Amino acid sequence: MKDIVKIAKSIGIKDEDIECYGRYKAKIRSLKFAPKGKLILVTAMTPTKSGEGKTTISIGLADALKSLGKKVSLALREPSLGPTFGMKGGATGGGKATVEPSDDINLHFTGDMHAVTTANNLLCANIDNHIYQGNELDIQKVTFPRCMDINDRALREITVNEEKLKNNHPRHDSFVITPASEIMAILCLSENEKDLRKRLGDIIIGENSKGEFVFAKDLNIVNSLMKILKDAIYPNLVQTAKGTPCFVHGGPFANIAQGTNSVIATKTALTYSDFVVTEAGFGADLGAEKFFDLKCREARLDADIVVLVVTMKALKEHGLENVLKHIDTIKNVFNKSCVVAINHFENDDKKEIEKFKSSCPVPCCICYPFEKGGEGCRELAKILIGNTKNTKLKFAYSKSASIKEKIECIAKKVYGASDVEFVGVVEEKLQKYEQLAKNYEVIIAKSQYALIDEKDKTSKTLKVQDLSLKNGAKFVVAQCGKINLMPGLPKHPKDG
Repeated sequence: MKDIVKIAKSIGIKDEDIECYGRYKAKIRSLKFAPKGKLILVTAMTPTKSGEGKTTISIGLADALKSLGKKVSLALREPSLGPTFGMKGGATGGGKATVEPSDDINLHFTGDMHAVTTANNLLCANIDNHIYQGNELDIQKVTFPRCMDINDRALREITVNEEKLKNNHPRHDSFVITPASEIMAILCLSENEKDLRKRLGDIIIGENSKGEFVFAKDLNIVNSLMKILKDAIYPNLVQTAKGTPCFVHGGPFANIAQGTNSVIATKTALTYSDFVVTEAGFGADLGAEKFFDLKCREARLDADIVVLVVTMKALKEHGLENVLKHIDTIKNVFNKSCVVAINHFENDDKKEIEKFKSSCPVPCCICYPFEKGGEGCRELAKILIGNTKNTKLKFAYSKSASIKEKIECIAKKVYGASDVEFVGVVEEKLQKYEQLAKNYEVIIAKSQYALIDEKDKTSKTLKVQDLSLKNGAKFVVAQCGKINLMPGLPKHPKDG
């Protein structure tokens, strides 16, 4: 690895904006942006449980662009400890396409994930303390959950006993995993300290006896939260194994949150580079949809072209129709050009690859990032360089539509659903949230392993089981199927 100061200077970052965390990691202490680069979004078809290699493709592509003489940076999410010790493992690539120092990035890195967790739980502690000390705000229903960055299914439901509520009963509470927390979403959507402060104060923490919302700012705790997040707001700079600059900042999951790295990191990368490669989590139905409808709309960003990652393994599991649906979504819903990258594995059948290529309706090439690094993605890089003509971004829904209409638009246009079913208390919550959240985006939390229903692949009905309002993040979460916000560990968790 090269000294991180040299990596920063290679794209024009000034000495006074570089704060080193050792020799190979740095915070970039500037929130002044002048985005000028072309943005390449890497997404994927519906994945298998082992993932399809978006990060590896992204790294290999960035290294390939650099080898072709382009001034390029990566903008990626920070890994969560949950998947790192779960089924998928770390999220810094693999083989000859990695971001370094990978162990540091996958574990404690520069402390951002811990800062988000601490800020979240400090807010929770203050809510309970406020109730214990007399409850001047008349909080009768607490809606803001604790969080932890470990897959721990035992914490999905907990009981909080030390309370002085009017009904005098223990309260049922829960933990979500840190990447699904509202403070993580807020950190990734904020553009500066002022924006971060406003969003933190706007978090809804519960309701009073009149059914009115109570906000974090009502507890007079926002200054404390800002202190905890004072370093976390700045983007982290590291490098690929080939010395390509990489901004790693923020880590929301795409199946239960917005699934993209921070606005700050993306805009910083676009300020200093001619090409920026970024990714959005899981399939295009989850990550890419949220990237365009939420991140791009709110942060005034756009992608010049989209790379759809396909593997033969996922193709066998989900079929050609799945790939064609994602291509159709990218082209006809969001109006973006699309290139398919076949992520090669050593046991792939050449005849199957050629058969798929012959049926693919957009430019398509085989990539070998794991085996060959950037050299294995040069064909993809050349295709992209010749096709990055920006087309006007369209959205899946209008901001002026109702929450219900927004959910239906995503379900029908992006997932291919024929109907949406709102179960139980959802209809009541739709009415309650409508006025406060009428111009907010919608995040759909659902299984990443199917467009609509993982358990019933033939179902064309999206079932919305619950609704929650993330007022600081300025979006509404629609929970579908059996998705939950605290994953569990697999039968055989990873050991190191």
